[in-house]
Amino acid sequence: MPILNIADADADDDWIEPDDVPRPIVAFGAAMEHVGEVEIDHHRHRKGQIILVQQGALSCEVEGGLWIVPPRSAIWIPGDALHAIKASGALVGYNAFIDPDVGAALPKTCCTVSVTPLLRELLTRAAHLPYLYEEGGANSRLVAVLLDELAEARVEDLHLPMPTDPRLRKIVDAMMAAPAARGTLDSWAKRAGLSGRTLMRLIARETGMSFGRWRQQLGVVLAVKWLAEGASIQAVAADLGYESTPSFVTMFRKALGASPGRYMAERHPARG
Repeated sequence: MPILNIADADADDDWIEPDDVPRPIVAFGAAMEHVGEVEIDHHRHRKGQIILVQQGALSCEVEGGLWIVPPRSAIWIPGDALHAIKASGALVGYNAFIDPDVGAALPKTCCTVSVTPLLRELLTRAAHLPYLYEEGGANSRLVAVLLDELAEARVEDLHLPMPTDPRLRKIVDAMMAAPAARGTLDSWAKRAGLSGRTLMRLIARETGMSFGRWRQQLGVVLAVKWLAEGASIQAVAADLGYESTPSFVTMFRKALGASPGRYMAERHPARG
């Protein structure tokens, strides 16, 4: 199928509801050529969905969590999971919807996964099949290998648990709006009318993380998103409130196993 412009994904001439297509996999390329922002509101579908990002970055909020998807990564969204998608800047990638009857070995929860060259090529091949491709033979073998490769994909730690308690969401929204604000736990608690002890208890219960660990993970996912959109390492460090670029680089390396420069270079192999 041709690459669809995701900014026009709701247009009747372009969009076919994947749940209505009687095939194990429905795949297509997706692109947003011009700098801008697209938001697809909360929705769900019966089939599971994998979104592979080749250029740009997107964020996806799925029932209790926020995921960031940088270049050469993909997000897996199980069927029937309520989710919303946001993208900004130029974006190119592939999208596939997988029938739960053939995807039993795939993850049961949402996750971001690293994309191998084989997985990328399989998705590319699947996206060039007609929606109603002929089943059996080479097509069925392609689908089987794609499912095997996706089931073996390495999960990446680009997930930010999102609390549902309205008092915590007030704090979270403020922190996401001003990530450079480096207030203490007690000062953030005061904003929501909580004691520091109550804030620690609530955020541990709802996210499984301490307040400090959650705030650091927020910095990681925002850094990956901004770097993928073309921001410099120095600008990201400043926007996250770090006093120096080296301290930000140290945090990033500890979280993701590579410096920001190396992490992004590995996702843009065509660059010098």
